Amino acid sequence: MLDRRRFLGLSAAALAAQGCSTMTESAAEDAPPNVLFLAVDDLNTWLGCMGGHPQASTPKIDRLAARSVVFHNAHCQAPICGPSRASLMSGFLPSTTGIYGQIRDEDLREASPETASTPFLPEWFGRNGYHTMAVGKLFHHHAPEDAFAESGGRVAGFGPRPSKRMQWDRKGTSTDWGPFPEADEEMPDSGTAKWAAERLQREHDQPFFLGAGFLRPHVPWHVPKKWFDMFPPDELQMPPYQPGDQDDVPEISRRLHALPMMPTADWAIESGQWRNIVQAYLACVCFVDAQIGKVLDALDASSHADNTYVVLWGDHGYHIGEKNRFGKHSVWEEATRTPLMIAGPGIAPGMTRKPAGLIDLYPTLLDLCGLPVNPANEGRSLRPVLDDPASADWPHVALTTYGRNNHSVRDERYRYIRYEDGAEELYDHEDDAHEWNNIADNPIHDATRERLASHLPEVNAPWSEKSVYDYNQYLTDHRKRNL
Repeated sequence: MLDRRRFLGLSAAALAAQGCSTMTESAAEDAPPNVLFLAVDDLNTWLGCMGGHPQASTPKIDRLAARSVVFHNAHCQAPICGPSRASLMSGFLPSTTGIYGQIRDEDLREASPETASTPFLPEWFGRNGYHTMAVGKLFHHHAPEDAFAESGGRVAGFGPRPSKRMQWDRKGTSTDWGPFPEADEEMPDSGTAKWAAERLQREHDQPFFLGAGFLRPHVPWHVPKKWFDMFPPDELQMPPYQPGDQDDVPEISRRLHALPMMPTADWAIESGQWRNIVQAYLACVCFVDAQIGKVLDALDASSHADNTYVVLWGDHGYHIGEKNRFGKHSVWEEATRTPLMIAGPGIAPGMTRKPAGLIDLYPTLLDLCGLPVNPANEGRSLRPVLDDPASADWPHVALTTYGRNNHSVRDERYRYIRYEDGAEELYDHEDDAHEWNNIADNPIHDATRERLASHLPEVNAPWSEKSVYDYNQYLTDHRKRNL
């Protein structure tokens, strides 16, 4: 069982030592718990607490991780923003709804029978006595109309940007990098943090669900110069890269993963820009860490500190040169794996390598807050893993889908990929953490392939007409064939 009383006592003592006001233990024990829901766009595992890059500087997120269960093997259900967030917020797999590509918030309810008939995550909380609040990017842009009772609004675009691109001018992407603008206050994420912190300083008559969605490190990789100065390019360690890495993958894999509008590692090496890109990404992650810290500080200083579950998640990962690519848009580890950590009443700090999906957050939060189960959810409550991160009985996998009938299955050791034409990839993370050696054709692994293939979805819905994709020619044509 979660030792809720023990957590409350420790948290209150820690906050009192810092001069912070807290609820009494008995009052917090009786009150329904709140939820602080922090989303970060395009954040991979380059966090200090996850060891994704040895020079990452994320002290605020690391502080949250120190009191969380950190999921080191968490994965998105789709490796781009729109369908990943639609899956999390609806509780349905992309293969069930047909939402494989980007989708406007205002179209989400009409995108599939499932999203039309089932409340989104914040709506379920709202219908069960919670005051729901949101600011920034939580769904693809912000949120469907009336999904939250109180809204700080969406952020328009991913700016600010200089009048002329600094490094990369390829059409079809906002990718660029370099110091800009001059002040943190000019960045939209600064306003998001301020709005969320102000709501945490209020007293509320109801338990609350507060979502705050941050844009960085989404491209363009622009933040003020002081953040760049923290990461001198000549001192940076480069991500692992093996030329010819994709020589042993099937042709459909190369076509599916092509991103002609984005840089490649080969280009970045030849042009001398790879170190500058790594610098820019680390700078953006450090910047957003500071903004998240403002929200966490506001929570810790509030009367809600002892009675609030904090969830921090990224919507997918991001390649920074690994496998000769920059971007998400893949079913390989760097794009599907994402940060996920949960802290709050009764949750003892720990880490786990049990596979988890973002789709599991919907039922998990209902479970933690004692709300009625939504029987339509296709995810599973992570409560057993929160109770026992190291050895919970958790026979589940994480499933990622990229276009109709292209799936990746991840367990604690292996990644198995099957494409729509039946082609396969298999990687053993015990001795191939970078997924450089495709062992799918080795008969020694037939039983492993069959076991992982048993987790593939039985339903592969046609593409929803409301869900679009135009990032590479293969998936653009794929969508036309599969509507």
